[in-house]
Amino acid sequence: RDTTLQPLFKMSYSCSKVGDPHPGLPYKGGNFCAFLPENREGLKTAKLLKKAFERGLTFQIKSCNGEQRVTWGLIPHKTSWDGGKARNGYPDAQYLHEVGTVL
Repeated sequence: RDTTLQPLFKMSYSCSKVGDPHPGLPYKGGNFCAFLPENREGLKTAKLLKKAFERGLTFQIKSCNGEQRVTWGLIPHKTSWDGGKARNGYPDAQYLHEVGTVL
């Protein structure tokens, strides 16, 4: 079993911009963690995920209980050590192929 890469994203509180669901409104940030295998394919995927993040594709702003907050976007991430595929659990033998297709 490979060791694991664990990217951590820290999103601060801010105001949404043009193109967001409610431009100018404040939104709540948060800490987001994901898991990737530290092997050749995992490192390749990490580089693609970094490009997606830099292009603003990793997260989105959604309304949750009347509050605007940052949430994961449409790119799938493994965010838990357990729970299997249905709960974004890591490891998942098909994940790197699936996220590579999305990216």
